[in-house]
Amino acid sequence: MSLTSRLKKQIFIQTQRVVPQHQLSRVVGKVAASENPIVKNAVITAFKAQYGIDMSIAEQSNALKFKSFNEFFTRALKEGVRDIDTDVTSIVSPADGAISQLGPIVEGDIFQAKGQKFTVDNLIADPQLAEPFKNGQFATVYLSPKDYHRVHMPFAGTLTETLYVPGELFSVNQTTAENIPGLFARNERMVCLFDTEIGRMAVVLVGAMIVAGIETVATGKVKPTGRLELNQHQLFLDKGAELGRFYLGSTAVVLFEKDKMTWDAAFKANSTVVMGEAMGHTL
Repeated sequence: MSLTSRLKKQIFIQTQRVVPQHQLSRVVGKVAASENPIVKNAVITAFKAQYGIDMSIAEQSNALKFKSFNEFFTRALKEGVRDIDTDVTSIVSPADGAISQLGPIVEGDIFQAKGQKFTVDNLIADPQLAEPFKNGQFATVYLSPKDYHRVHMPFAGTLTETLYVPGELFSVNQTTAENIPGLFARNERMVCLFDTEIGRMAVVLVGAMIVAGIETVATGKVKPTGRLELNQHQLFLDKGAELGRFYLGSTAVVLFEKDKMTWDAAFKANSTVVMGEAMGHTL
């Protein structure tokens, strides 16, 4: 890596440390929610051009028909664009994106990036709820700005708890993952916990810089309170059913218990995945 590239990375990381992350995200959130035609059309047009959004797979292909940028960003896909793998043993990708990392949880540690890791206790923010996942399996799926931003069920299960965890709002791209210790266990997140036929499963929706919100089917759009908030549920969701959505790009972390499933060998860090694609199988 050249000196210039290293310098750019360091500036990017240090900028994130000093900017008022939550205030910036609130400002962006107001713009993203605006239904003023001039504002929302300008933002949508610029965003489409910057990231090359493919509207041909969207249920509403005319981007300017959406009421707000948020509605555009969380757009539904056309029916049949994403098939949910029908093998009863399959574990599917919860989202369109790229695998940041996947593999075993080693003595409670989850690999983040070269030289970086975090604990499942810190990610879940409740040691008792985290206990079943120690020495289990994890996968981290990064949703870039151009991706479809609804998160779906990797495997059928009953949602039993949601735990909102306040935190920071660092970017979650690869550069930040390689340089911010414990990134996914530091950022604001919504932990969703399930009972399944193979044991406990967790899907953690991790917020990020200028993410204007996280929403789940059980809680609605999360309103940050600055404190842990645990809620009990009894909601069955089939494999492939919508679980939640991000208002701007972020990351989903999937956890399973030990000796319950395995990831398919074809999937490694940086592999591209689409929602509903089989990534692993039960044992």
